[in-house]
Amino acid sequence: MNKNSNIFVKFKENWKKYVIQSLLATVTIFFILLILNVQDRPIIVSSLGASTFIVFAMPQSMVAKTRNLVGGHAVGFICGTIFSLLLNSNFVFSNLSYALAVGLSTFIMVIIDTEHPPAAGTALSLSINGFSLNAFLSVFISVTILSVVHHFLKPYMIDLI
Repeated sequence: MNKNSNIFVKFKENWKKYVIQSLLATVTIFFILLILNVQDRPIIVSSLGASTFIVFAMPQSMVAKTRNLVGGHAVGFICGTIFSLLLNSNFVFSNLSYALAVGLSTFIMVIIDTEHPPAAGTALSLSINGFSLNAFLSVFISVTILSVVHHFLKPYMIDLI
């Protein structure tokens, strides 16, 4: 049996979970977008969308754990904020600081065992846009909501991929 056949069999056996988990992801991110009004920060919204995917499509994964979700975004936020303050004198140095924010956040997440790939997007966003209280609240309220939802729904969800 090839991989495509296995995917089809898994979907056929669990199609209700696929639908329900996708709907739950939709409702959760809709709720987050409504309460936080984050549309004016598209890069942050992108990393939160990716985190939502992980929580609902890969709920049993290490990167979906609260430690990784919250810790990864915290690392990304801190690294992004630091690099938004440094090396921004011209085009080359600005881009270098953006890249360093992503690289350092990746390094730190791996070292402290809080790997969460979308958090690299948070680092990039903050390094480009700089710190703001709205960005801080948007990221941390969002990851808190995702963590709480994940905690309560994880026993009922399966890995879809």
